[in-house]
Amino acid sequence: MRISATLSLYIIRQFALAFATVMLVIMGVIFLFDVIELIRRGAGRAELNMWVLLGMAVLKLPQMIHTILPFGVMIGAMVAFWRLTRTHELVVARSAGISVWQFLTPVLATVAVIGVLEITAFNPLAAIMYARFEKLQDEILLGKANALDVSEVGLWLREGDEHEQKVVHADDVRQDGLTLNLKDVQIYLYDGPDHFTRRIYAKTGKLVSGAFELNDVWQMEGGKGSTHLDSLRLPTELTLDRVHDNFSSPETMSFWQLPAFITFFEKAGFAATKHRMYLQSLLASPLLYCAMVLVAAIFSLKPNMRSGGLLRRVGGGVAAGFVIYFFSKIIYAFGLSATLPQSLAAWSPALVAGLMGLSGLLHLEDG
Repeated sequence: MRISATLSLYIIRQFALAFATVMLVIMGVIFLFDVIELIRRGAGRAELNMWVLLGMAVLKLPQMIHTILPFGVMIGAMVAFWRLTRTHELVVARSAGISVWQFLTPVLATVAVIGVLEITAFNPLAAIMYARFEKLQDEILLGKANALDVSEVGLWLREGDEHEQKVVHADDVRQDGLTLNLKDVQIYLYDGPDHFTRRIYAKTGKLVSGAFELNDVWQMEGGKGSTHLDSLRLPTELTLDRVHDNFSSPETMSFWQLPAFITFFEKAGFAATKHRMYLQSLLASPLLYCAMVLVAAIFSLKPNMRSGGLLRRVGGGVAAGFVIYFFSKIIYAFGLSATLPQSLAAWSPALVAGLMGLSGLLHLEDG
């Protein structure tokens, strides 16, 4: 028997209501804890007021939604299924010849749409807001003048391809508007992966649109004497935004920006491991949300709710969610450390959770 459109819309409405309620509750709790943590970190700073801290918590909240969304989907699905089971609507549907797979199809389709919209439409907004949050955190709570504070080894940049490369090092870096000011700059030029051609040293310099502008320059080439120039303009494809991106966390970049960023920096010789892992995890998130629906169904579609064990099923569902969460974090760490291939590390939690849900439902439905 085919499930009717009316029943499908009813199931979708029940799930959407439960999902929205659960997400609002979880978001409220997270927002409260974030505000408390920001108040603790900002204690003793007279210039901080409550409105600034509340604004920072609001800016961080959209990025947290991506983290809690799998739990929201799972708990929302469990609440919706329990309600339909308690009111015997599921029993009536099953007696009419509707299988559990037909019953779950509308919810799975809804969750897949939510996942696609989350990474394509909501994620760019969350990235912009989280980038603003990190900037305020650096300036207000950590006391950093800008995001380009470097360590004792200075700033290192590299660009180019297999035919020509530049390696740039500066002992000191300061940003002034849209200009990046450099001190004690050394630039190493190669016309192949391992063939060094010349070294450029400049007392000061700055990165402007399309070039390094260097002052008090010395050029050194093999077999030739050093030459001094008052100034030198060296073309480059690096920009201030790209330098900032190299220091930014992946969460501050939108889904649409990540592929071009990864291509540019890997071509230039940078390691974009964190950004590639984050992109892969975004791509896998709709599948993970669908897998969480299957896991929720194992613990909430039992026809006879009067047989006892409700608390055990609730505990089992919550425990399964946390096991999947910790498993995903461990596998993600393996991917960042290159212990596992990045694609495998990013997609494994969704695949494992999906297989677990499918096997459990097959056992309950047909076992």
